[in-house]
Amino acid sequence: MHIPDGYLSPATCAVTYAAALPFWIVASRRVGAMMQTTAVPLIALVSAFCFVVMMFNVPLPGGTSGHAVGMGIAAIVLGPWPAIAAISIALLVQAVFFGDGGLTTFGANSLNMAVVGALVAYAVYRLIAGNAALTSRRRVVAGAMAGYVAINVAALCAGVEFGLQPALFHDAAGAPLYAPYPLSVAVPAMLLGHLTFAGLAEALITGGLIAWLQASEPELLRRTAGLAVPWRRMRRFWLGLGVLMVASPLGLLAAGTAWGEWGAGAFADAAARQAMATASGNMAPPVAAPAGLARLAGLWTAPMPDYAPAFLHSAAFGYILSAMVGGGLILVVFGLVAMLAARRAA
Repeated sequence: MHIPDGYLSPATCAVTYAAALPFWIVASRRVGAMMQTTAVPLIALVSAFCFVVMMFNVPLPGGTSGHAVGMGIAAIVLGPWPAIAAISIALLVQAVFFGDGGLTTFGANSLNMAVVGALVAYAVYRLIAGNAALTSRRRVVAGAMAGYVAINVAALCAGVEFGLQPALFHDAAGAPLYAPYPLSVAVPAMLLGHLTFAGLAEALITGGLIAWLQASEPELLRRTAGLAVPWRRMRRFWLGLGVLMVASPLGLLAAGTAWGEWGAGAFADAAARQAMATASGNMAPPVAAPAGLARLAGLWTAPMPDYAPAFLHSAAFGYILSAMVGGGLILVVFGLVAMLAARRAA
């Protein structure tokens, strides 16, 4: 679901940045007011968790792959506005340092996963959970449904953004300039994998973590915007995140590229072209990469592209190192923000 550079036109990117901006402003103000409190560890932890869980790819129908996002548990534990900030920071670190998602499309990816995903997840959870007791099984069901619905609405948004490109942006001969597949292909292709495996993964993660929190930290299931959680209480959560980081190479087991995340070079590769067609209702891709896509695809070269540091020959160790570096960068970001907030208050 991470849209790369080149798949959306500059105009579409500008619109999605503009759409996400008001939510970022409100979220930054809400989170900024919390940066001088002990809520920082929890927000940083959730952001790092979202980063790591997105590295666990699962195989999807059509030979592609996908992943959960963590939007459900983020919205439920943090509240919608801190969740928007936490997921957006995770997406920014992925785009800048690992090339997972583009810089021009960061607004679209944040709009889909952080803004729409978090708000939908929170709304569905509150609707189903109601006033049920914190330890009620109803909250587990509510969390699972919240995660499932949210990731599918986010996937629908991405599918629409992909599918509008060939209709709105093409050359004089009608050849697409950016994402090549129309709505009739893009939307089903995005939803098929998320209505099944990726959505199920998000539901299981959200429902499972709620059940675990009910037994260990039920207070985290209250409406938690502004919740203060000291570092010492977070030790076991960080330990669990460390275990996920070590297990992150499991994400390499899923074969296939996520739909709509093919590199520009894939359009000239016979095997990749066949994979694109198979995942797109047997509709063949253009004979060459669309001109706009090829132009923007190389806009930014990440230091550790595809979670594979160039100086390492072990893909598994590279994945673990990337997970640790990404988690560390997220901690640095929130630490710096907290420091600036403290100085401003002083």
